[in-house]
Amino acid sequence: MSNIILLGMQIHLDEVDRRILEILQYNARTPLKRIASALNVSEGTVHIRLKRLIANGVIKGFYTILDEEKLGYNVKAIVALKADPSMYSRILESLKDIDGITEIYDVTGEYYAILKVKATSREELASIIDRIGSIKGVQSTSTMIILRTIKEDPTLKI
Repeated sequence: MSNIILLGMQIHLDEVDRRILEILQYNARTPLKRIASALNVSEGTVHIRLKRLIANGVIKGFYTILDEEKLGYNVKAIVALKADPSMYSRILESLKDIDGITEIYDVTGEYYAILKVKATSREELASIIDRIGSIKGVQSTSTMIILRTIKEDPTLKI
């Protein structure tokens, strides 16, 4: 059995909870009946457990993983950002509104934030980087174009 601390609230996960999570993270469309059968519990038990996992924020949502390249998003980059500390909170809020920025990480070290950007062309990437650079308080950016993805695994060991 394991416990997860969530904002000071302790969430207890037993083997059934963990196995439900394992099944759903590989296929979020798995019918409750199939999960119940695999775990040798009732469909009602799975439903109640699932509702609790969602209510407690353990499950944040159900998403479809899209093939970015088939949709034309062939250019991906990591952007490291330096900022004026007094304006950093406002910068982060502005970054959230820029299409193409898919992830924003507040980090330690030389840079203040690391961004993941996805674009359909180098020109679109340049436009996104220009928008980032035009935000008041952004001191500099360093962009690394991703040549290929070696590993990208959204699952967690539970």
